[in-house]
Amino acid sequence: MKKDTISQLSVLNLSCLLAGLLLLAGSCSESNDSGNLMEFEYVDPLVKVLAEASYFKPAKAVSEVVRGENATLQFVVRPRNQITGLHVDVSPALNGVNALPPAKTGFVGYVKVGRSIWDYSRDRIVSPSGYYPDPILEEESIDVDFGNTQAIWISIPIPADAVPGNYEGKVTISGKSGKRSFSLSKDYSVKVYPVTVGKTSLWVTNWFTIDTSKLKLLNGGRKVDPFSEEHLGLIRMLAAKMAEYRQNVALISPLTLSEYEYADGKWNIDFTNFDKIVNIFIEEKVIGKIEGGHIGGREGDWNSQFAVMVPNDTAGLENKFDMLRITEKRAKEFYTSFFTALTAHLKEKGWDKIYMQHIADEPTEQNFNTYIDIAKFVKNIAPGMPLIEACHSKNLGGILDIWVPQLDFMDLDYEFYNAQNKSGKEAWFYTCLSPKGEYVNRFIELPLLRTRYMHWLNFKYEIPGYLHWGLNWWNSDPFEEQTGIQYEGGNILPGGDSWIIYPDNGRILSSIRLEAMRDGIVDYELLKMLESKDPGKAREGADRIIFSFTRYDNNIEAFRNHRRKLMELLSEDAS
Repeated sequence: MKKDTISQLSVLNLSCLLAGLLLLAGSCSESNDSGNLMEFEYVDPLVKVLAEASYFKPAKAVSEVVRGENATLQFVVRPRNQITGLHVDVSPALNGVNALPPAKTGFVGYVKVGRSIWDYSRDRIVSPSGYYPDPILEEESIDVDFGNTQAIWISIPIPADAVPGNYEGKVTISGKSGKRSFSLSKDYSVKVYPVTVGKTSLWVTNWFTIDTSKLKLLNGGRKVDPFSEEHLGLIRMLAAKMAEYRQNVALISPLTLSEYEYADGKWNIDFTNFDKIVNIFIEEKVIGKIEGGHIGGREGDWNSQFAVMVPNDTAGLENKFDMLRITEKRAKEFYTSFFTALTAHLKEKGWDKIYMQHIADEPTEQNFNTYIDIAKFVKNIAPGMPLIEACHSKNLGGILDIWVPQLDFMDLDYEFYNAQNKSGKEAWFYTCLSPKGEYVNRFIELPLLRTRYMHWLNFKYEIPGYLHWGLNWWNSDPFEEQTGIQYEGGNILPGGDSWIIYPDNGRILSSIRLEAMRDGIVDYELLKMLESKDPGKAREGADRIIFSFTRYDNNIEAFRNHRRKLMELLSEDAS
């Protein structure tokens, strides 16, 4: 009986042992054949990976950078089953005892472009589903449906004092494919050149709104009282994101932010709210320049004449102003008081040297005379205040200090605008829903190289600034439909025109377009650095990529080779 019991126990133990071995073998097999459950590959972060994409050539994950910028990596996962809880871990990038800062990871989200624009470019990206990659979702994990491809975005800030050299690390993805757990790893490397990029010298502005109806999307949609502590906190969040992505000009309106009282035959102007907003953007290190918001606008349709906004006695922000011609007595009296007070206030705050004033947006050949009338009036009151304008006409009486033509107008009249830059004035360029065709822009349907090349144009054509109107003009659901339409004229606002960042509850999300724009700004700074060292080689480097305002090398590998050469040239004799 005892022997039988021992025998039975031995058999039981043997069975348990065999089961354990089988379980271990199954676990090892599951780990070893995880690659059969999905594709996991590196893709250059300048590639927009559609959810439908299915072919990815194996490639080494390498990012080549200078100090002071961000190393960016993109991996893709395409499952052969549904993935639940896809998670990403990035080990520190090490070079001996030296380590780069922790990586920031995200999943590229897909958004809808539901309206077609005209004048498509030859390299427009076409998505069969109508959904395109853009927001970088800061989620701990994400589910991936069978048949879809998911892009993973990794960004590593490179300190200005990082030790040059090659840094190595691992990217590991894990989760469940069907009912099976998986874990897959790939090596990555970051090569840091002995070159440091500092502050941005290119003037960059994306116009933003601080309207509470938009910013409430940052706090879950809860009502926000204007200029409350919560409102100011959301504005600060916006400013911090702008600074992070190298914007150094802020459009802030002393006219619409101030409070007015007319008593005893004179205007009393309270700049308190204007000061609060400017101080936030200074503290968050955005402001190199302040763009004073527009004081006027069209009386009606696009070709109508310009009038100015004059405060009235009506309560409420929406109808706080009447539109009057500058020739009217009430308009003259108000703006004489306003610009006299503003000039003194800016000087008192120490902001007079960084302030520039808009008059009215986009004067054309049909209405430039009324624009000139307003601009001359302002100049008479505040002669030392620079005027800046996005313009569709160069017939503005020579009164502007900073011309900002649309890019196609810059192309058409480059000799005129280049002369402004050489004569002590400035001429920037801007993009918006136009130009289309082969011009660079930041539309979602365009390749990321097109967005990055905007600032190569800045260098090649000696254009010291860039302007866009739409940082955060979100609709009610900015994670879905990206396009808009102007019903009066039928203009389509292309996907990517109205915003380049996304609201999340308590944070602002970047986009792959904003990352490309920031990297293009860094490219500009590197080209300027090389220009100070060897102008001929800097010019040659730009010319090998940008052939004209509408012709570029759209090969990503060729671009990487040219940028590598740029970093190598800057590294010569560097310590």
